Amino acid sequence: MARSGVRFEDVQRAIDELMAAGQAPSVQRIRETLGTGSFTTISEHLREWRKRREENRDVPPPRGMPAPLQELAESLWQQAQDAANEALAHYRREADDKVAEAQQAVAAAERRAEDAEQRENALSSHLTHSEERLNERTAELSRLQAEHDTLQAETTRQREVRGRLETRLDELQDELERQAQAQRQAQEELEAAHQARLTQEEQRHEAAEARLMGLLDEARQERQAAEKAHATRHERLEKRLEGAKAEQQALQDALKEEEKKRRAEEQARRDAETARSGLDEERTRLGARLEDAQAALASRQARVEALEQQLEARLWSSLEKMQESQARLEAAAENASGPDDAGPENQDSQD
Repeated sequence: MARSGVRFEDVQRAIDELMAAGQAPSVQRIRETLGTGSFTTISEHLREWRKRREENRDVPPPRGMPAPLQELAESLWQQAQDAANEALAHYRREADDKVAEAQQAVAAAERRAEDAEQRENALSSHLTHSEERLNERTAELSRLQAEHDTLQAETTRQREVRGRLETRLDELQDELERQAQAQRQAQEELEAAHQARLTQEEQRHEAAEARLMGLLDEARQERQAAEKAHATRHERLEKRLEGAKAEQQALQDALKEEEKKRRAEEQARRDAETARSGLDEERTRLGARLEDAQAALASRQARVEALEQQLEARLWSSLEKMQESQARLEAAAENASGPDDAGPENQDSQD
């Protein structure tokens, strides 16, 4: 409730002075004009004045009064209209600006949310591609490991073949030694009788020996070539295996980094959603404030109309008082001229 220190009539008188000076009424200016009063009390009286003014805003000044009074009433009514329209336009501009700012903030938040969603989709696609590449590399590594195992088995098999060849070579050497010994024995037994045949046998022995030596050289060369090929292939497979392991490690590191980025994007998206929720709440609050401002404007318009009606009533009251004063003056003038008119009549009655 307003305090009894400043009355509504005091505030209304200060408002009339401000409007006569061409200034829009405000709580600060009214208090400066009055020199006292609390802001709460002056604000309540100012709201009441505006409510009454808005109620009488569209009521024009009465006609049929003296021209100076009519001009004064029209001037006051126009000033009241201009001040009300200026305040209404100011509040409307302020409300429109706040709504536009809220809409821009909401649009920016929606754009940030869409960008975050697009980045999340791109990151998910990249992560899926990385997982596919990792699976392919893992399958390649498994294939290389199987090939390595196959080569190991081939190496074992070649070693077995080499062992069999060496065994066969030893058997051939033993056979050669046995044949040589048999030939020596035959040569010893038949040296006298078969000198010619011994020479032939020696030639055959030399041919067999040469043939056996050739077979031995071929077996050794084949074994060396197989060992060299195996060593080369094994070294190549070892290098490919090391490269595959290094690439797998790099892919795992990249996958971890992509996962970290995805979590950061998810956090950014959650922040954007939180900001958008806050903006929606702010837009709701601004809408409520806009409705309150519109209601306040409607209330002020009603107060202005009430004040215009009050002004009209005062103007009619002043006009009636002026007419009463004029009537009293005319009556006084008639009373003052009455005795002079009665003089001749009295003389005639005396005669």
